[in-house]
This record gives sequence, C-alpha cells and structure tokens, in this order.
Amino acid sequence: MSRVANTYWVDNRIRSQRVLPRTASTLPTVKELSIELIGTRAEVRRRGGIIPSWVILGMIMLATFGVCVTVTIRSLGEARNASAQYLKIQQDVDSLRRGNAILQTEILKLSSDPKAIESAARSQLNMARANEIIVPVE
Repeated sequence: MSRVANTYWVDNRIRSQRVLPRTASTLPTVKELSIELIGTRAEVRRRGGIIPSWVILGMIMLATFGVCVTVTIRSLGEARNASAQYLKIQQDVDSLRRGNAILQTEILKLSSDPKAIESAARSQLNMARANEIIVPVE
C-alpha cells in the first residue's frame, strides 16, 4: 500500500503530537509598566498629580486664544478681499452707466436731429445726396 492511501499512519502521527502548555510571559503587564513610569497612587498624590491643574487650564486658554486669533485674521483678510472686489465691480458699473448715457444721447440725436442723421448716413453708410458728385481723392 502507498503512504497516500494509508490514513492510519497519518492519524497516529497526529495523535502522537502533544500541545505544550503555555509558559508564563516574560513581558511586564500594563500595571507593572505604569507603576515603573508614573509610580504608585500614593506617590502620584504626594507629588500633586502628574500635571498641575493650572498648567492644563493655561494650555486650554492658550489653545482657545490661538483659535480666536486665527479666525479673526482670516476673517479680516476675507473682508479686505471682499471690499477690494466690491470697489472694482462698482467702478465697472459706473463706467458702464457712463457708456449707456453716451449711447442714450446718441440715440436721441439720431432720432430727432436731421443734421446728425445726415452725418451718420454719410460717415457710416457712405451715402450721398442725389445732386452730389463724389470725387475720390487719393
């Protein structure tokens, strides 16, 4: 018989293997580490805690002040940018209003003044009166 087909040999081999019991860990526990680093509760109380409460309060106040200053500086910068953009847009609007006023007066002249109509027809449309002779000059 071949070894592949021999399941008895495989079963005996598995049965013969023994699981070793767990050995104690050589690593220190968390409690032992904290006692080494910080000390016992009595030692911590005797020292007045790890960090004094006034230091924690000071750090909180300093962080709050930093956030307030950052927000204020950013909002002032944005307000400056917005006012500059407003002035630029206001100047654009004023120039467009002046252009509209000029075009409005030109419309009024072309609709009512016969001399303005004639000059516009001559310059823009190259028109001439029926009794005029046009002589090109080079």
